[in-house]
Amino acid sequence: MSDAIVVGAGPNGLAAAVALARRGLKVTVLEAADEIGGGTRTSELTVPGLLHDHCSAVHPLGVGSPFLRTLGLERYGVTWAWPDVDLAHPLDGGRAGVLVRSMERTVRGLGPDGPAWERLFAPLAEDFDALTEDLLRPVPHLPAHPVELARFGLRALQPATTVARRWRGAEARALFAGAAAHLMHPLTGPTSSAVGLMLVGAAHRFGWPVARGGSRTITDALAALLAQLGGTIETGVRVDSLDQLAAARIVMLDTAPGAAARICGDRLPGRVRSAYEGWRHGPAAFKVDLAVQDGIPWTHEACRRAGTVHLGGTLEEVVRTEAQTAGGRMPERPFVLVGQQYLADPSRSRGDVHPIWAYAHVPHGYPGDATEAVLRQIERFAPGFRDRIVGIAARSTAELARSNTNFVGGDIVGGANTARQVALRPRVALDPYSTGIPGVYLCSAATPPGAGVHGMCGANAARSALRYLDR
Repeated sequence: MSDAIVVGAGPNGLAAAVALARRGLKVTVLEAADEIGGGTRTSELTVPGLLHDHCSAVHPLGVGSPFLRTLGLERYGVTWAWPDVDLAHPLDGGRAGVLVRSMERTVRGLGPDGPAWERLFAPLAEDFDALTEDLLRPVPHLPAHPVELARFGLRALQPATTVARRWRGAEARALFAGAAAHLMHPLTGPTSSAVGLMLVGAAHRFGWPVARGGSRTITDALAALLAQLGGTIETGVRVDSLDQLAAARIVMLDTAPGAAARICGDRLPGRVRSAYEGWRHGPAAFKVDLAVQDGIPWTHEACRRAGTVHLGGTLEEVVRTEAQTAGGRMPERPFVLVGQQYLADPSRSRGDVHPIWAYAHVPHGYPGDATEAVLRQIERFAPGFRDRIVGIAARSTAELARSNTNFVGGDIVGGANTARQVALRPRVALDPYSTGIPGVYLCSAATPPGAGVHGMCGANAARSALRYLDR
């Protein structure tokens, strides 16, 4: 018999399992799929030998996670690798905004906007370790670093478009807009600057690294550590009801809120059921993986050295397309993220053929094929790119949802990032991880602090469960 059962072996489920096992609990993880990892998996998706990350690919919050940094995952095979350029955002006409870990290099590249960039982000990067202690926890808590948190909060509450006004040039404005667009929500709304501030701050503190050998090495390391602590993982086990589970003191659900409501059934208090069933999912991703001979021939030289490239054009264009996507309309030129992880990790390539990871922001549940829209956006900034493609694999929103039941309607971030859901995820409660059923906790990306391979949703939920056991 287990002391704790974790339903779902994504990064948060595994983090919760490790946190509980470190306290001496006997833990069993049940995963419906045949492979663990959720969005943190890596496979040969295009041509043999090329390694493509399934979803999560670049890990600024992974390398800086307060929880993952305590685990010593390097002992279990995780090696971080950095590209020369962390992020590039090309514009029409051959220009680009360029972000590197070095504040000095970034500021120099932004020209007249450099000093304003430094005034905003240098203090954030310096405070980043302290900030993560507060920002990667639930909103209602006693801050460990109140001054730093207040300074960040004053800006994070603003729309991304307001923050972007401090820069005059298109390069700096677009660079920030692309980082903010990871929110997958209109950039004119309150709190829409928060994700952009966090990601740029993380870039200047830690860079945007990848995991050598693919994101699956993070999954494999967590599983190896769990096994060393006495925990077990069972795959191919679908849980539809708490009644299926053996007796356990703790149950952790690494699931979307709607799935948690179905699993908990009539045991769930009415107010919690209402919140879980009313949880809103946001825009989706349409994934396109490519095998490209000699890489992408970007017009701007820095893009050829960038681990991540954001394709969305100017700030104004990104604002417009993100609003269309959130409103259920497919843009002609969607915002596209391109990953060139092989630049930091050449082991993912085979000779001169390189894996390219890309996805477009599309409306929730978008039924169409966005492959051509993705290819057009890349070709826009890299003429001749299409002639180099030797393999392609696309995943629609429906296919993403089938591959991972937490990706409801193709939503890969665990829920719509409205101001309310950012602040009060997944419901109004002093303990957002508690389901209201004694010993049963929600630990997915729908809980604070949200999406990302940082393990903090699972670690925070495990902390709540341990407090319950210690009563």
